[in-house]
Amino acid sequence: MSEPLPPSTNAPRFRFRSLARMARYLRPYRWQVVVMAVAAAVGTGAGVAVPLVTQAIVDGPILEHRGGSLLPLGLLALALGLVEAGGSGLRRWLQAKGILQMEFDARDDLYAHLQGLHVGFHDAWQSGQLLSRAMSDLSTIRRFFGFGLIFLVVNAATFAVVVVLLVRLDPLLGGIVALSAIPIVAISATFERRYRVVSRAVQDATGDLTTAVEEGALGTRVVKSFGRAPERTAAFESLADELYERSMRKVRLTGTFWSLLQVVPNLALAAIVGIGGLAVAQGHLSLGALVAFMTLLLLLVWPVESLGFILASAQEAATAADRVLEVLDSVPSVADPRHPTRLAHPRGSLRFEAVSFSYPGSEKRVLDGVELSIEPGETVALVGATGSGKTTLACLVPRLYDPTAGRVTLDGVSVADLAVADLRRLVGMAFEEPILFSVSVRENVLLGAAEATEADLEEALEAAQAGFVYDLPWGLDTRVGEQGLSLSGGQRQRLALARAIVGHPKVLVLDDPLSALDVHTEAIVEAALERMLATTTALVVAHRPSTVALADRVALLEGGRIVAVGTHRELLATEPRYRAILSEERVAAAVGGEEPSVAADAGRACP
Repeated sequence: MSEPLPPSTNAPRFRFRSLARMARYLRPYRWQVVVMAVAAAVGTGAGVAVPLVTQAIVDGPILEHRGGSLLPLGLLALALGLVEAGGSGLRRWLQAKGILQMEFDARDDLYAHLQGLHVGFHDAWQSGQLLSRAMSDLSTIRRFFGFGLIFLVVNAATFAVVVVLLVRLDPLLGGIVALSAIPIVAISATFERRYRVVSRAVQDATGDLTTAVEEGALGTRVVKSFGRAPERTAAFESLADELYERSMRKVRLTGTFWSLLQVVPNLALAAIVGIGGLAVAQGHLSLGALVAFMTLLLLLVWPVESLGFILASAQEAATAADRVLEVLDSVPSVADPRHPTRLAHPRGSLRFEAVSFSYPGSEKRVLDGVELSIEPGETVALVGATGSGKTTLACLVPRLYDPTAGRVTLDGVSVADLAVADLRRLVGMAFEEPILFSVSVRENVLLGAAEATEADLEEALEAAQAGFVYDLPWGLDTRVGEQGLSLSGGQRQRLALARAIVGHPKVLVLDDPLSALDVHTEAIVEAALERMLATTTALVVAHRPSTVALADRVALLEGGRIVAVGTHRELLATEPRYRAILSEERVAAAVGGEEPSVAADAGRACP
């Protein structure tokens, strides 16, 4: 990933500052940009020179009836046309290659930064907003750098050169054209201020609509099962209407602007025709000069008319850059230390030392002074009511969050002092709500340890009782579909469990990973897990009594604090609160056949 971008929140007021910062992605291709600019300048220069050749043809061979000199001047005009076409072609080729590569680099950088941001960042952001920034916003920036910026420079240079030539041909007429730039600049400044606001509103509405589409696609089973398709469709239509209205405001603004831009050059053209024709009639201006003047003036039509598109493109790109930098400027709260510690021979001793935790923006402590020690090879079950902080505590081990106070240590070293990549190689984790990716079974499992051998893969699948994968159409190479929805909940959980153990982690964190299994399969998986846990340090968020039985000790969590620690038998004998929780779980299993969902503690979950 590229070096971090400097923060912009306290930057001096500069309307295109964000866009200027994004221009750093062009630095590796600066020589292509230079050649592209030279090609554009040569092509534009050749185009501007053609009217001067036309003046020479009219005032010379045509008016003086000298046909012999007409051919060389005609060939010169043809050569200038070919140079203009060649310069344009070279510019476009270099533009496509360099600008598309720039977009690739920026998107790669943005995605890598998103992967490095802490879980709390993703909790606070809608996925559709992130998606629109990674796709449409970066494409908007690329279009401006590849087209708008180039033509802004080329057209400004063309306007300046042509005005100088017009003044030299006739100071009065040239002065009229030069003065016409004043209303153009005033109109453009007004447009630029208003368009910035409208453009941001459209892009934000696009992100909201993208979120709605994504949620509708992922939640289609829930929507259909409750018969809420009409309501969800109505909500989508409301967001689509909002986007439509904002887009129409943008269209009305740009339409008005472009209309005003066309009025100014047309008025200037009318004045030139009248005054120039009178000057030719009185002999103050040659016919060839008037033809050249009119031809040069027509060369200004495109730069003026395109100004609306270019300014609109610039504003959209600046707004898109603001939105992209909102992500790139976000500083990961979970990051590698400056000088990370390395564990030469990790044993798996895990300790929570006076650990407290509050979610960002909340003063309520989800965890409050938690003290817990887990020896190497020991399994401790976390038991507690919904909202007691079990899942949050489990998420602190691989640093999905960092504690607000206190520390978590591995072999006596704070996990915050370890490189994040090293820590997560030592810790395997399986969640109650398993997330699978739209790739093959093999790739999903090996996400837990890319370097695992085929034997490791088979061992993990066997331990998780996931042998069903061999009966899939293409075995381990079968794609499981988005979110793994082509599989049952129990099958997804077993694959997620296999993913957690395939790398033989020193510490295993299991957040109720067997809740979707039937009793028979659960018993088989627990038997396999028991053999593996004999040599692995494990923290298990448990709800079923059968899962608690896997543990050497049980920690009872209540109100964010560890209120009791002991064996299952000891707590049954001494802790009424423990007996009450297990009784509730038994009743839930007996009545509904489903375990209560505690994927979120205090309304939150580790993604």
